[in-house]
Amino acid sequence: MLLRDLSGFTLNTLRANRLHSVLTGLGIAVGIAAVILLTSLGQGLQRYVLAEFTQFGTNLIGINPGRVTTMGTPLGILGSERLLTIEDAEAIKHLPQVQAVVPMVYGNGEVEWQGRRRRITLYGVGPEMDNAFQMHVQMGRFLPKDNPRAARPLVVLGHTTWMELFAGANPLGSRIRIGNIPSRVVGVMEAKGQMLGFDMDDTVYLPAVRALDLFNREGLMEIDVLYREGLEADEVARAIKRILISRHGQEDFTITTQAQMLEVLGSVLGMLTAAVATLGGISLLVGSIGILTIMTIGVRERIGEIGLLRALGATRGRILQIFLLEATVLAVLGGLAGLLVGIGGAGLLHFFIPALPVHTPVRYVLAAELLAAAIGLLSGVLPARRAALLDPVQALRSE
Repeated sequence: MLLRDLSGFTLNTLRANRLHSVLTGLGIAVGIAAVILLTSLGQGLQRYVLAEFTQFGTNLIGINPGRVTTMGTPLGILGSERLLTIEDAEAIKHLPQVQAVVPMVYGNGEVEWQGRRRRITLYGVGPEMDNAFQMHVQMGRFLPKDNPRAARPLVVLGHTTWMELFAGANPLGSRIRIGNIPSRVVGVMEAKGQMLGFDMDDTVYLPAVRALDLFNREGLMEIDVLYREGLEADEVARAIKRILISRHGQEDFTITTQAQMLEVLGSVLGMLTAAVATLGGISLLVGSIGILTIMTIGVRERIGEIGLLRALGATRGRILQIFLLEATVLAVLGGLAGLLVGIGGAGLLHFFIPALPVHTPVRYVLAAELLAAAIGLLSGVLPARRAALLDPVQALRSE
């Protein structure tokens, strides 16, 4: 039997047993669709989070108080013997590798202008923040380069805060009250949107030293460093480490490069994608059991046909090939149907919920289809072997 004849015989058999064929392919289709849909959501989420995380640039280094072994959060301050200070930030500025340094303090506070009040997030920062974080001023200017320990009470409004307090009117030169501190507006930022759920527009930016007084803090929550393009992050981190150790007398701080942050974040999101893909894999397992069951039933129903093929000269190897090919074709067709459903379902989800990130990598599509073929091949081995081992005389007598 030539390959062309074998293929034609297989397709005719599948058409003649439409119900079995549909039921067999359906299990694989559901499994593949589940895998594609879930991994598309997982990959979309991963790309979305990484894009949000890197929207401020990729050559940033964060410094937090306290020696910790994780990513270094403001909570590390509890174990610090010496806080990060504005003077530390000023010392780091003198490094030749550094382009901008941003001391940072943040917290919640109430702002007021002409009887309008709004409780927002306040960021105490340095005058280089707009440059370091690739943010742009829409109106006026950003905070000027004052004496870092005696900065004037000037503020820059986030886009949402400007619209809510001033309703789009020109706020430059207006005095707003932050807590009990009157401050003059010198600028308005362009809309930035949200980053990882934090609204970057519903805020006010003020000098770090003013925020320290406002929140009654002695030290900074963090220092962010923008280093020059083309330099190695680890080299810059070592230079910063030497400066701070010389000032503190010990390593009571944590330096985290953006590469380290992305590595941790990527591994977490990768585990999430793998977890949802595993859920879809369970559906594939059910589908493989379905192929095994349907093919086994098919062997029982086609004993007479197998006997006739053997009587006409078909070898056991050929019988084995016929049933394996049937199982593989069913799995591949079911896989293609599952791919269409999965990709289509992901597209529909994104269409109806645009905020939901969805991405289907081509390698996942190819892997899913190859997996479907492998499942069909493996699931068909036992039924095909049983068919090949049937005694032809006994098989003919079964008719």
